[in-house]
Amino acid sequence: MADEFRLSPTIRRFRVTNAYLRIVMAETLGTLILILCGCGSVAQMELSGFAKAQFLSVNLAFGFAVTAGSYVCAGVSGAHLNPAVSFSMFLIRKITWRLLLLYCLAQFIGALAGAGFVYLVYFDALRVYSGGNWTVYGPQATAGIFASYPSEHLGAINGLSDQVIATATLIICILAINDQDNNPVPQSLQPLVVGLVVLLVGLSMGFNCGYPINPARDLAPRIFTALAGWGLEVFRAGGHWWWVPVVGPMIGGFVGTLFYEMLIGIHIPQGQREADEEHDEGEEEIKPAEDEMVELTETTA
Repeated sequence: MADEFRLSPTIRRFRVTNAYLRIVMAETLGTLILILCGCGSVAQMELSGFAKAQFLSVNLAFGFAVTAGSYVCAGVSGAHLNPAVSFSMFLIRKITWRLLLLYCLAQFIGALAGAGFVYLVYFDALRVYSGGNWTVYGPQATAGIFASYPSEHLGAINGLSDQVIATATLIICILAINDQDNNPVPQSLQPLVVGLVVLLVGLSMGFNCGYPINPARDLAPRIFTALAGWGLEVFRAGGHWWWVPVVGPMIGGFVGTLFYEMLIGIHIPQGQREADEEHDEGEEEIKPAEDEMVELTETTA
């Protein structure tokens, strides 16, 4: 009965058969949910003058936003929601370079749309709070709702190391959560546990610059603010800070993957690895589209 309802003749006509397009649509929606709920929590905190939210509630919101976005799209795209995660999956040969580009594109589109929805939801509050002046710095600054900016004490080098370490921590935990040969979390619980890891990173490493740890999450909303009235100051602010939360997480993705594979992955008992590889080779190949083969990841993030 449930299958008949979900795949009724009316709905069936709208099913997309192209695997690449399915991934783009799913990853876009999942990332949109992440940004809408995550940045929405920052807007609620800032625009209420910390009366209706605190830094802890923002950390909780981003953690559960990752969980919600992952549950939305995990069954179709694997729910990377982050170019650094997709890059890690590429490094361990879970996805091809073409899929890597598609994931990054979808995540960027989703983050851009999510920022737009936050802007629509809080437009009147933004206008009243700032007096109609969209500013990056100052007592009524609102650009930080959408993208990260460094604290006054933070320099570019320390900011870069902050993003590398925080993202590497995230990637190491994600790889451990999904490693079937280590101590894997049940698939249905993986989005929740990854969300808890994001919460942990925020609670421990969020002081310097708000732990963006996601190039799409930071760059796409920053571009949105530049177009929506904040101007090019969003790129000049903080000594041209914008590149740090883009480059840092990608380096962190590489470092985290390297650390996990070198310190954990290669030390899994060889017999166990070989048995799993033989099992994978014996499984029926996935054919997500009639005329194309696409290697899909089962990783959530």
